[in-house]
Amino acid sequence: MKLRDSLGLTFDDVLLVPKHSSIASRTAVNTTAQLSRRLSLAIPIISANMDTVTEAPMAIAMARAGGLGAIHRFMTRERQAAEVARVKRAESHIVEAPATLAAAATVAAAREAMQSADIGGLLVVDDAGQLLGLVTTRDVLFAPDAQAAITSVMTPRARLVTAPAGIDLEAAQRLLHAHRVEKLPLVDGQGHVTGLITAQDIIKLAQHPLATKDAKGRLRVAAAIGVRADDVDRAELCVAAGADALVVDIAHGHSDHALRMVATLKRRFAAVDVIAGNVAAADGVRALAAAGADAVKVGVGSGSICITRQVTGFGVPQLTAILDCAEAAQTEGVPLIADGGLRTGGDLTKALAAGAQTAMIGSLLAGTEESPGASVIRDGRRFKVVRGMASLTANVDRKALDQSGRLDNDDWEKVVPEGVEAVVPYRGRAADVLHQLVGGLRSGLSYAGATCLSELQANAEFLRITPAGIRESGPHDVQTI
Repeated sequence: MKLRDSLGLTFDDVLLVPKHSSIASRTAVNTTAQLSRRLSLAIPIISANMDTVTEAPMAIAMARAGGLGAIHRFMTRERQAAEVARVKRAESHIVEAPATLAAAATVAAAREAMQSADIGGLLVVDDAGQLLGLVTTRDVLFAPDAQAAITSVMTPRARLVTAPAGIDLEAAQRLLHAHRVEKLPLVDGQGHVTGLITAQDIIKLAQHPLATKDAKGRLRVAAAIGVRADDVDRAELCVAAGADALVVDIAHGHSDHALRMVATLKRRFAAVDVIAGNVAAADGVRALAAAGADAVKVGVGSGSICITRQVTGFGVPQLTAILDCAEAAQTEGVPLIADGGLRTGGDLTKALAAGAQTAMIGSLLAGTEESPGASVIRDGRRFKVVRGMASLTANVDRKALDQSGRLDNDDWEKVVPEGVEAVVPYRGRAADVLHQLVGGLRSGLSYAGATCLSELQANAEFLRITPAGIRESGPHDVQTI
């Protein structure tokens, strides 16, 4: 038996001491962060791989803002791969494999295909892949005969503006403007479709200058997997769909099955970074790094909907966990991700100052428009449902997925939940929440006299405070409105 004399601290237990600053404006600071060994972000925030937080809409919003989304794994592996593909198709410099439709297809088939892929147009091709025409939402929206051939409503090849494969974006933009069109199919010398450039994708380049993108201009996205043998197949489908990182999703990352999975993924998918966790001590960081992890998540029991500490008695208050892990992570050369416990921009600043490079956020984003959680109305106010992935219903849903829907009372009775179900206030768009968090971080950097996150860590001086200091840190002696 061992007893540590030092206190475990979380974010409310400390403040950062202000330092001399020559920063005139918080816009002058740089929030670029290293997510993993090879991936960096313009803002140091990742959305949690929870089924009430991140599917394709959230991952798209996160990447456009300069962060990253991690698609949860509590769905079939085919559907998860489709969610990844949806993010990768949301925008790009050139759509290399544009959605196509056979000439024999009907108007109904075109409507279904566009709705399913969440796109506004399809290229119509023959059996040899030669371009025959283009059909858009407006062509089929009010078409009276759903069974009519798609060739009867499409814009035929002779009336389309096309470009050769290999055209650059500037030339494509000039061509789109000259002909006042929004889609530019790319074809080779034999008329085969080789790609597609859209006006919307070019516009998005200017709208989202900080977007997290790959070399092809596609939004980056991560996919979560478990530690069972068949999760390697899940990983393979997600990587094939374009996943830029894999997140080994397990509550106790310092365990043999987590270490084996990390090593397996690194052997099978050498070009994809693997994020692993969760841990709360330096030994866990070292073990995962030795297994090949490209980043490590820190946090056991710190999430707002997690009750692991109450159920098991294990955990480390989040600020202490980050501080304990930071030195080992620096020695091993792996970035830390602070996962759980963050409620404000100040908490984010403290987590990064303590040694994390990025932070994973769940409940704060669960209330946004892009989250997949159900909406509920209480006393005239709108809320969204959030649940821990070790909660009772999440455990049972996972069993139902594994057993193809076959459940009995024993399945419910065997669950020992380590999370809860809850509701959070509706918070609007994810971009608005991120703006507030990053705004707080930018101000925090200026108080530290730091122009970037590495300077924040170098300049950071933490001060423990009393309960009176905690009360003084918030509104007091007034009635807020």
